[in-house]
Amino acid sequence: MENGAKTNKTVLSFVQSSGTPTLGNYFGAFKNWHDMALENDCIFGVADLHAITVRNTPADLRRRSLEMYAWLLALGLEPEKNIIFLQSHVQEHALLAWILNCYTQFGEASRMTQFKEKSQKHADNVNVGLFTYPILMAADILLYNADMVPVGDDQKQHLEIARDIAERFNGIYGDVFKLPAPYIGKKGAKILSLQEPEKKMSKSDLNVKSFISLTDNTDVVVKKIKSAVTDSEARVYYGEGKNGINNLMNIYSCCTGKDFAEIEAEFAGKGYGDFKAAVAEAVVAELEPLRNEYEHILSDKAYIEKCAKEGAEKAQYIARKTVRKVMKKVGFYQV
Repeated sequence: MENGAKTNKTVLSFVQSSGTPTLGNYFGAFKNWHDMALENDCIFGVADLHAITVRNTPADLRRRSLEMYAWLLALGLEPEKNIIFLQSHVQEHALLAWILNCYTQFGEASRMTQFKEKSQKHADNVNVGLFTYPILMAADILLYNADMVPVGDDQKQHLEIARDIAERFNGIYGDVFKLPAPYIGKKGAKILSLQEPEKKMSKSDLNVKSFISLTDNTDVVVKKIKSAVTDSEARVYYGEGKNGINNLMNIYSCCTGKDFAEIEAEFAGKGYGDFKAAVAEAVVAELEPLRNEYEHILSDKAYIEKCAKEGAEKAQYIARKTVRKVMKKVGFYQV
């Protein structure tokens, strides 16, 4: 798209306030959001309502929500040009979610695979919020007449149910909701665990050596990459059965822009020690400016609160119009 011209399409993306993002989150989604915002009208939300399906201490929830909001600002998403807000600051999310609950069939909600997975993971707290999580997500999307929503493989079902609910509601009351489409932008890289490179990098992994947090300092990044699982072959190339090296090559490629053939040529005749040192250096160079910007923004609480308040006001202006329209269609008496 020439000169970053906007499409005037509304793209909506939410991120949970469930801990510090990892290198996987950054390359899988965050790094592309800046480009996405150049080409579209974007709405970014911190999904703090979604975060309480698992138990949190109040202080931790507040801290993580503030920190995640600071990360969105640190990415350079520009609150003057995009709507960036905290979900709980716009009460229409909860109101629309309740209404949409009444237009969602129990059977279709029970088929959501994430509910089954999280129920097993948190067997001591299988709450109704966990079950109705996709309906709140549908409300998030439909409130803002989003044209497109970026979705990973684990979220496709949630976008599908949002479309199903919207179609059902529209079928009863007329053209109320816009049907959102998946956003197909530049595909984010899938970064795997440094210790178990058969599975995705995750901030909830009990082994802290398995992931790189965006707040990790230089020494920590170097140590984690040096301890990354590889193989006994000691030759840098992308191939079958070389999950550890493949993952490190993917990370190096994301940082440098080099393709796998170029990386193989660069490290021909060199061992894993040289390669890991180069990967660590590239990751540090990529993340250090971002981490510095994040720390600068996080130190200015007044700025964060100003942006959050203004973002919520912009979001609520749109959300309130949608909810009033929905309530009128359903038959609620309004003054």
